Amino acid sequence: MVELKSDTALAAMREAGRVVARALAAVQETADVGVSLLELDEAARAVLRAAGATSPFLGYRPSFAPVPFPAVICASVNDAVVHGIPDGYRLRDGDLVSIDCGAVLDGWAGDAAVSFTVGTARPEDTALIADARRALEAGIAAAVVGNRTGDIAHAIGAVARAGGYGLPEDFGGHGIGRRMHEDPHVPNEGRPGRGYPLRAGLVLAIEPMLTRGGRDDHRTDPDGWTLRTTDGSRAAHVEHTVAITEDGPRILTLL
Repeated sequence: MVELKSDTALAAMREAGRVVARALAAVQETADVGVSLLELDEAARAVLRAAGATSPFLGYRPSFAPVPFPAVICASVNDAVVHGIPDGYRLRDGDLVSIDCGAVLDGWAGDAAVSFTVGTARPEDTALIADARRALEAGIAAAVVGNRTGDIAHAIGAVARAGGYGLPEDFGGHGIGRRMHEDPHVPNEGRPGRGYPLRAGLVLAIEPMLTRGGRDDHRTDPDGWTLRTTDGSRAAHVEHTVAITEDGPRILTLL
């Protein structure tokens, strides 16, 4: 079921989105060579605690998962695309890190992701992250009243394919509101003019995931969560929570 949000609800979601943005900023400030993924998770937890927010990730267990998710961030490094579980791994020079984080504040959710490099960045990683951001920007630009989810998908896919990147099969964005995952699904590739119609009040988490090797297949780690490229190539994941309004798309997960 798709729920259209009122102006009051959008204002509440904007506050949840600010918490997410602050958490992601804290993680990026903490990230450095030698810092563990668990320390990044604690940086995000501290922001959530200070805001009086809870995590929609912590304890989340969808049907595919063998265990509930044990952290407030997904920390995916190098060939991990999404859903990486923070552990004692310590960041190394040149690592490409994707962090996904959510927050629930006053009953409303926000969800966003960033990708960045630690220490000395490889030029190809810098390009990958920049293109992932361009794909996200294209998807957001297509999130207007009168379009459909297929228009968002097409905009993202066009940027990704033009750069020779892969798009993990069956993964994409989603509706969001009182729950982190709501209808409709928002693919990262599709045909324009198809899919669910975009109406004012619809809120979507738009999240391109690009793999540098150009392949769409993937594998899951034994932990049942971490999604990796099958060829070992690096990946980038970026995301914003975006409201569809009569005045155009409104990003809710900015500082």
